[in-house]
Amino acid sequence: MYRTLISVDELAVLPPESVLLIDCRHQLADPDYGRGAYAAGHLPDAHHLHLDYHLSGPTSGSNGRHPLPDRQRLAVVFGALGLAPGIQCVAYDDAGGMFAARLWWLAQWLGHHEVAVLDGGIQAWTAAGHPLTRAEAGSHPPVRFLPRDGGMRTVTADEVLANIDRAQFQLVDARGADRFRGENETIDPVGGHIPGAINHPFAGNLASDGRFKPAATLRDEWETQLGGRPPQQVVHQCGSGVTACHNLLSMEYAGLNGSRLYPGSWSEWVAAPGRPCATGA
Repeated sequence: MYRTLISVDELAVLPPESVLLIDCRHQLADPDYGRGAYAAGHLPDAHHLHLDYHLSGPTSGSNGRHPLPDRQRLAVVFGALGLAPGIQCVAYDDAGGMFAARLWWLAQWLGHHEVAVLDGGIQAWTAAGHPLTRAEAGSHPPVRFLPRDGGMRTVTADEVLANIDRAQFQLVDARGADRFRGENETIDPVGGHIPGAINHPFAGNLASDGRFKPAATLRDEWETQLGGRPPQQVVHQCGSGVTACHNLLSMEYAGLNGSRLYPGSWSEWVAAPGRPCATGA
């Protein structure tokens, strides 16, 4: 079973009945993009799940742009697709794993560890000569998916606030360097970052071909940036809790296991007046 990344060659030889493929393509500026892209052509037998409707919960104005979905509701979605123990779940997108990593994290969060992101995404699949289809997805028999403990862990905004003074964990921001500095902010109403955070743009996890860098390279880069702090003392965030999952996946792939997610991230942080913000590098 694959628990972080899976290559196109590895996926191509797995028995179809043992795999559940999920198309996670999305664009933040065009919420309908993913469904249209899926309809135009997808990996054979892949289902499509929408970031806003399936992989996020309702927004309240104070809980960020992509709050976590209700665990039981997500369990029903997974069960309807036939995600059962022993089924290898594979998520893919066309954005370097930006959105597929969110599904990977959510499945792990609910205790299904046989889940991986397709390294290189749909581009790697077609570049290897494999076909796309417009046909409806094949179906696994629906099951009752039961969330299990022992999955990914999270922290709350209150814990992040307390950490500014206590420094019990290192916060890592996955957004681009300009948004981290407070420049060119076009998504959230306030620019900047949470005091004490360091910046690790998620795109830095990828090589020039759109695939993840080798695990050993990623491990060296993370250990250098974290200065020897163990992964259990690392918390990831971004703008809304999506691309932070890419950094978390990168660490897990590198063998640095046990970091956590701040799901609300910057969009939740700035929704409450009085929370401190910083700018600059």
